[in-house]
Amino acid sequence: MAHTKCSACPLRVKDIFVPFTSDEIAFMQSFKKGELEVEAGTTVLMEGSSSPQLYTVLSGMGTRYKTLENGRRQVINFLFPGDFSGLQASLMGEMKHSVEASTHMRLCVFKREDIWTLFRAHPERAYDLTWISAVEEHFLGETLASIGQRDAAQRIAWAFVRMFERLRAVGMTRENTVPLPFRQRDLADALGLSLVHTNKTLQKLRSLNLAHWMEGELTINNLATLADLAMIDLEKPARRPIM
Repeated sequence: MAHTKCSACPLRVKDIFVPFTSDEIAFMQSFKKGELEVEAGTTVLMEGSSSPQLYTVLSGMGTRYKTLENGRRQVINFLFPGDFSGLQASLMGEMKHSVEASTHMRLCVFKREDIWTLFRAHPERAYDLTWISAVEEHFLGETLASIGQRDAAQRIAWAFVRMFERLRAVGMTRENTVPLPFRQRDLADALGLSLVHTNKTLQKLRSLNLAHWMEGELTINNLATLADLAMIDLEKPARRPIM
């Protein structure tokens, strides 16, 4: 498998990501240790493990989840191209959640033991890592607020708008459609809804001609109206670093 050079990274050129300097590109090329391809259903990171590797999603999508003591699974959120994963094991000794590939994924691989090189040699890149962690914490807080204060239609509208905007920012939009390869059960779980309630709400959004999610594709017919329903403002996603 031919590895993608950091200088030719197809994500780095997207407007949503902060540009690299030539020195940062050279450093990231030395920091990157290879690439990994996995098929849908593969466990990339396991809760409780001390993974020696960190990953950036180059392509494909995944699901983050925790396993409860009774064996049930709680979806936390989803992984999209450009997302970084595995930092928990670096800082906390082990992963506190698992990551499973929802589609075929291609991942940039970094050694966990090399993470401190960022802080010694490239503090600005270490700051980027901190920023990524802060944004993930903010998103989890927004998810919790959505579960606590939005009804079912508003929760699903919120999730659809946020995911659509993110996928559009990395160039995965075809007119008003984006790939969304997750299961209804996973979305229901992430939003604190029953599968039956989620299914009925999706039918309602479809009947209102607002959103149609079927066979791994999400079509949004009126993004502004869906955002109004979700009680959020439509705004261009903030620029973010990519590892």
